[in-house]
Amino acid sequence: MQPSMRNILALVVGFIAGGVINMGLIMLSGSIIPPPAGADLTTPEGIQAAQGLLEPKHFIFPFLAHALGTLCGALVTAWIAVSRKLRLALVIGVLTLAGGIYAAYIIPAPMWFVALDILVAYIPMAYLGGILGTRLSKPATQA
Repeated sequence: MQPSMRNILALVVGFIAGGVINMGLIMLSGSIIPPPAGADLTTPEGIQAAQGLLEPKHFIFPFLAHALGTLCGALVTAWIAVSRKLRLALVIGVLTLAGGIYAAYIIPAPMWFVALDILVAYIPMAYLGGILGTRLSKPATQA
């Protein structure tokens, strides 16, 4: 396979892997940290209506979903890519950051959460994932 095609494949597979992790954690969140009684957190309107009932604990899983989804997506991308591993991992970070910014506009959340999410969950996690994925893809050296 051509290196450029493999790098494109790395981006696609990494983006999908990150999305699966993100969605899995979001789906799991309600069973671990139940929403407030009577709150419907499955729609932006329901989240808006429940704003006064949400506590900081209700934002743990959304943050983890964004951070771990980005981390895993970047890691997989760097692991599969042939070259420019860190740069491609950061592309995953930029794509997920764009999604996070869009989500901040359509899904109401406290400003502290939006700031924390945008500053920590995307580019730093993509960088870390890129470093880890690069290290994982290098063959072990014998001593």
